[in-house]
Amino acid sequence: QVKLVESGGGLVQSGGSLRLACVCSEYSFNNFIMGWFRQAPGKEREFVASISPSGTNVLYGRSMEGRFTISRSHHEKTLYLRMDSLESEDTAMYYCAAGRTTVPNRKAQMYFTWGQGTQVTVSS
Repeated sequence: QVKLVESGGGLVQSGGSLRLACVCSEYSFNNFIMGWFRQAPGKEREFVASISPSGTNVLYGRSMEGRFTISRSHHEKTLYLRMDSLESEDTAMYYCAAGRTTVPNRKAQMYFTWGQGTQVTVSS
């Protein structure tokens, strides 16, 4: 069973940066698209970013492009999300997810397993 564990969340001031990590339990990680989603209290889950199995192709949510960078390390079985220029609107629980398609995807239903999440809080 594929398991995902996120880390790296925390409290940061507006304009600051964080790097989230998501470790996969299986080496089949190398065959999955991976994605980051987030959900703030009282709001719907929102797509953040997705990356192809090879790492060549990436896709970002509208407000993230230019501020967030998704990457992956096959050797470490780890997905990363570098977040710069953070704003209070970025405050949310961030989840990583694995999918079996071959191209990045923004739809949550394309992902078959999810982590427990890591909280990001941006103070203004």
